[in-house]
Amino acid sequence: MTAITIKFNNILRLTDDQFYQLCRDNPEIKFERNIRGEITIMSPTGGEIGKQNASIIADFVIWNRQTKLGIVFDSSTCFKLPNNSNRSPDVSWIKLERWNQLTPQQREKFPPIAPDFVLELMSPSDSLKDVQNKMLEYMDGGVKLGWLIDNKNHRVKIYRQGKEVEILDCPTNLLGEDVLPGLILEL
Repeated sequence: MTAITIKFNNILRLTDDQFYQLCRDNPEIKFERNIRGEITIMSPTGGEIGKQNASIIADFVIWNRQTKLGIVFDSSTCFKLPNNSNRSPDVSWIKLERWNQLTPQQREKFPPIAPDFVLELMSPSDSLKDVQNKMLEYMDGGVKLGWLIDNKNHRVKIYRQGKEVEILDCPTNLLGEDVLPGLILEL
């Protein structure tokens, strides 16, 4: 299945609270909203991508439990980024100090904060252009480090704040650099 984008800004612009309520009223559907206010209905992943994503999240949780540096989030967490998009990365992480600055009410809904790190794992049905645009939105929203893992082409694109995208062909692991100190993700 493919993601479907709905463009109805000429008819209606949802407020943050209305978008949140739309998501709450339809829990079986995963929505995202880009910087133009267009709403995308995300399709579920297949077994292989779901298995890989679960393994990656487990690696992040284990690293984070050891370092106690932040909070790990799964793909069902939607963030309200400073650039007004609402995005749900496959894996994301926020420094504990930054997370603790949010009020309990802000943490309850779609947290109004850009993760320090995001990871997107491409599904076979994903459009490379769409996922690259999503990664650019993350960076524009304040994300410091992002990984786009493209299994089909055995390629990883690394996004860093203020730098050109780095492309790695057939990497065996990824390093968390200064954003995720000590993290080594085996691919």
